[in-house]
Amino acid sequence: MGRIPSVGRIVHYLSHGTPVRPDGSRAFAPACRAAIVTEVDPTDPTRVGLDVRNPTGGYFHPLAAGGCVHADAGAQVPGSWHWPEVV
Repeated sequence: MGRIPSVGRIVHYLSHGTPVRPDGSRAFAPACRAAIVTEVDPTDPTRVGLDVRNPTGGYFHPLAAGGCVHADAGAQVPGSWHWPEVV
C-alpha cells in the first residue's frame, strides 16, 4: 500500500454498482467515486471508514459496519478504496 491513510484524506472508492439483471445487464456498473477518510482502524490501517461522494448524494461506510478495505486501483474490487491515480 505504501502510504498510510489518515482522517480527512481524499481517496477513491469503487462502488458496487447495481445487481446484475437476468439478461446480464446492469442499471449502473461499478464506478470510482471520491471519498473522504472519516476513521482508520487502529489495528489495520488498510481498513477505513469513508464518506463517499456520488453525483446524486453521499453516504457513510463506517468501520462499525465493517469499513472498507484497501485494494490496488487496478484490482477493480467493488467496495474497496484506493489512492487516487496520478494523471
